[in-house]
Amino acid sequence: MTDFLDISPYDDRLEKIEIECLLEAVFKRYGYDFRNYAYPSLRRRIWHRASTEQLETISLLQNLVLHDRDAFERLLSDLVIPVTEMFRDPGMFKLIRERVMPILNQSTFVRVWHAGCATGEEAYSMAIMLEESRMLSKSRIYATDISEASLQRARQGMISQDRLSLYAHNYLQGGGEQDFASYYESNHGLATLHPRILERIVFAEHNLVTDRSFNEFQIIFCRNVMIYFDTALRERVHGLLYDSLSPGGFLVLGNKESVAFTSFAGRYETWNDEYRIYRKLR
Repeated sequence: MTDFLDISPYDDRLEKIEIECLLEAVFKRYGYDFRNYAYPSLRRRIWHRASTEQLETISLLQNLVLHDRDAFERLLSDLVIPVTEMFRDPGMFKLIRERVMPILNQSTFVRVWHAGCATGEEAYSMAIMLEESRMLSKSRIYATDISEASLQRARQGMISQDRLSLYAHNYLQGGGEQDFASYYESNHGLATLHPRILERIVFAEHNLVTDRSFNEFQIIFCRNVMIYFDTALRERVHGLLYDSLSPGGFLVLGNKESVAFTSFAGRYETWNDEYRIYRKLR
């Protein structure tokens, strides 16, 4: 079997046409729009899926995903690869705990949006911080993602036992005030978060590329999502995030992302450049 990841003999122009046709077909058939994602990464992932399915051309992959929903889900899992953990980048969570939470607490009700939440670990972390700040009862966390499979996992609130020590370490480094074990129960090799943490989180499917704003939020996390987008798509998503923030609201991006070089740069105060925390100007 040919190694399809080594595609140098493949006609570059034909390859690009096939990729464009595949992405257009996926958009029209399933409503997922990857047409403006960064091309090199997209190309690698599409060929990986073709290779795994033992298909010699992208056109054959297109035919398969159009007629087989399960095949499309497998392709989607390659195009949207979540990298997440609880209290990832503990310094960022510590800064939010110490400097942002007191400001959020001035609101009568706090709405949080985790855009591109993957399997929910970041939303779980925020719920724990809100509880320790005595704000969870007046908060609602909206955690959205393009992948229904990831959302189904997130709703279960389950954590693999082999990740607990890492998460406990992150939690303490992020300024955690309790015993991390008090937030979950262990059973048959899995840890399940307590219902009091999960009940304030709404997990829902939302596509940043095609869907609109659905509420106004005091803080939005959209970390390491736009690194896969081209310039035009990043601009569109920044518009969506800006329109979704309340005046004085906070936007938290990934460490390789920024509002700089977008048309929204002048509409934010840089709250912390290291952790890419911005505050919408009133």
